[in-house]
Amino acid sequence: MAASLLSLAVIALLSAAAAATNITEILSAFPEYSEFNALLTKTKLADEINSREPVTVCALPNGALSAVTGKYPLAVVKNVLALHVLLDYFDGPKLHKISDGSVLSTTLYQTTGNAAAQLGFVNITDVKGGKVAFGSGVPGSPLDSTFTKSVKQFPYNLSVIELSKAIAPSAVLAAPAPSANLTALLDKAGCKTFASLIVSTGVAKVFASAADKGLTIFAPNDEAFKAADAPDLSKLTNAEVVSLLQYHALAAYSPVGSLKQAKGRIATLATNGAGKYDLGVKTAGDSVTLDTGVDSSRIASTVLDATPLCIFTVDSLLLPVELFGKAPSPAPGPAPETSPSPSPAEAPTPASSPEPAAAPSPFKSPPAPPTNSPDGAPSEGPTADSQSSTTDNSGSSLVAPAAAWVKMLLAVATVLMLMS
Repeated sequence: MAASLLSLAVIALLSAAAAATNITEILSAFPEYSEFNALLTKTKLADEINSREPVTVCALPNGALSAVTGKYPLAVVKNVLALHVLLDYFDGPKLHKISDGSVLSTTLYQTTGNAAAQLGFVNITDVKGGKVAFGSGVPGSPLDSTFTKSVKQFPYNLSVIELSKAIAPSAVLAAPAPSANLTALLDKAGCKTFASLIVSTGVAKVFASAADKGLTIFAPNDEAFKAADAPDLSKLTNAEVVSLLQYHALAAYSPVGSLKQAKGRIATLATNGAGKYDLGVKTAGDSVTLDTGVDSSRIASTVLDATPLCIFTVDSLLLPVELFGKAPSPAPGPAPETSPSPSPAEAPTPASSPEPAAAPSPFKSPPAPPTNSPDGAPSEGPTADSQSSTTDNSGSSLVAPAAAWVKMLLAVATVLMLMS
């Protein structure tokens, strides 16, 4: 019993630690990483880090990225930073006990789909003299960055370590900037109908002007417009079609990691004084679904993720409540069975009768209960009302908030450890 309670307490502690792993807040306690921390926030990589575990962040001291930030666009800087986010847990002891002395670790850059061959990996090698070196996973790359110290650990969810130098392979720095030609990207992604509509309505110009400050587009594929439940756009006014198209975009750069961290409903480009035109976000593992209040649609793929522009494809059109009403209520269940209606001959007399006689009961009354109680029984039992009240009160007293249970388990665990 004691072991079980202790296990539950440990689980509760680990859960609390996992919930506390906000990389921005963690690094804010270390001013020597303020530049690195600011870039994680600006590129939205902080949201991606917070939505994953296990993860190791290779922090760089101020000035270590000056050669990159001063020469390259933010999209390239983001790729370099993504190489410093390892999708595994490494702390000091583990780094010094690497089997065979060397290991390739997957990074966040690898998940973008833009890393060719082993460009999205980092080589970690335990070299002589107690040092651990880091470099690009591309064969033949120099191991010119070293592990300096451990900064903060939350075993085995998040680890922050310091490296002496940025890992910035030339292939990442020389990568061409992704094209921002919206219609070309949408056509290539199988969203030709959506691309045609935003051009013909002028919404493409709205998207282009918003892209400089941050834009996220949810583009329905061509099949979405052919679906049986797709709305007939010809029945909408031009203004309504424009609102529908703008409803498929956010006036902010929101990659998948940021969407996973979204709280509550988020405004779209269609939001105005006349309507909210907002979206809800639901997450299940790596799957992200957008909820409109009328329907929902899954994010199917990433077309482009280059700060400050992000383009996704979605499985179906996003239908705002303002144009299509709320989702229909579930169909009612079968009606409860009722007694058959009396035949006309047995119907009650009209209300004009001054005192209608009561209809005789078709059944005989059941025999009366015995008047004598069994020996030893109380003279009067509780009433039906008192029984219901007692049952309700006892039921509600057994319900305790989850937080209270966690506190109780932690207290029990503490007592057990002191007794051991």
